[in-house]
Amino acid sequence: MSEEPKQDHISSKMVVYKAPASDAVTARREEAYKVSDGRTLTMDLYSPADLKSGARAPAVILVAGYPDSGYERVVGCKFKEMGWSRSWGQLAAGSGLIAVTYTNREPASDVHALLEYIRENAATLGVDPNRIGLLASSGNVPLALSVLMREPRDYLKCAVLCYGYMLDLEGSTAVAEAAKMFRFANPCAGRSVDDLSQEIPLFIARAGRDEFPHLNEAIDRFLAKALNRNLPITFVNHHAAPHAFDLVHDSEASREIVRQILAFLRSNLLA
Repeated sequence: MSEEPKQDHISSKMVVYKAPASDAVTARREEAYKVSDGRTLTMDLYSPADLKSGARAPAVILVAGYPDSGYERVVGCKFKEMGWSRSWGQLAAGSGLIAVTYTNREPASDVHALLEYIRENAATLGVDPNRIGLLASSGNVPLALSVLMREPRDYLKCAVLCYGYMLDLEGSTAVAEAAKMFRFANPCAGRSVDDLSQEIPLFIARAGRDEFPHLNEAIDRFLAKALNRNLPITFVNHHAAPHAFDLVHDSEASREIVRQILAFLRSNLLA
């Protein structure tokens, strides 16, 4: 029998901010959304405890850019079982949203199967199919960006992209090299900021002391191009923080950024 991960292991770490309402959520676990080569892919839904029967709430998808098979070998659990995923799911549900975490085999295709399933079964899931947002961090960000670039996308109302590899711009190959090294999906290869909608607000968080090579350079290039196109961007730079600051940098500054992210999601999905 495998040992339970230690409390300080990255898989067990929870977001450093905890809202009182995040405890008052309901979790619907292991809901099947796709069968792939005889294997069932599942999702967990975190919903507001006061969501009435028959009511619908906007959803936020916690994007998984790594295949679970490799992720589990390296980290020790599937992405949806991470403390990061569980605590963000609870925080989003405590903010009046339905948060969705999920398993995968092929990240680039499974995320679209998930979105299709959620929208087709919105009534039974209690989801508003026309108000969906994305939340992604680190190596999951390129997959989230690719979803934003795919047609049709009118139902996508916003995206939060935290300390993530973005796009390879101006001849850079940093994202492609990182994807090869860390084995995350990079469906945006060859795409540009011009492929993004000017109607989908983005929240971008940067860790000023991020230790991953060239990650902040990718964010900086993306921001310059996005601002040149006048995209609707909210940007925050946590100048003193390392990568994954929402898990490892227990400070009021980190908690304030988490609060800003939740406010951004509420504003764009509940308004």
